[in-house]
Amino acid sequence: MTTVLVATDADWVFDDVDAALQDQDTAVFRVRSGRDVLPAFPQVNPDLLVLDLQIGQQGGVATALLVRQEQEVGRLPDCRLLMLLDRSADVFMAQFSRSDGWLVKPVDAFRLRRAAATVLAGGEYREGMADSATSA
Repeated sequence: MTTVLVATDADWVFDDVDAALQDQDTAVFRVRSGRDVLPAFPQVNPDLLVLDLQIGQQGGVATALLVRQEQEVGRLPDCRLLMLLDRSADVFMAQFSRSDGWLVKPVDAFRLRRAAATVLAGGEYREGMADSATSA
């Protein structure tokens, strides 16, 4: 079973991700703030963390960096990280956050499933404009 943790305070974002990814082999869980991501890891043990760029007082980039730090020192298990961006101009923030992939909102089910499958398989999925980003 694949487990996905979604961090967003926007109901429509969660609804889109949940509808696209949840099936008989995938469970989708939600936290509403970046600060809730670390405490959720032991309960959810996510294979994939989907971070909304704009989430509450601790945004997606800060949360991604914190997750990566905790993984590097062995306090969190490895998981793949997919960032949901507000616009193509935000690609540099996704690169800085060390995300395994990113999509520009609004997302559709096809693109989201493709991005999730790609990063879960160990690849990178990148949308938007930036020198080092390739279009998916």
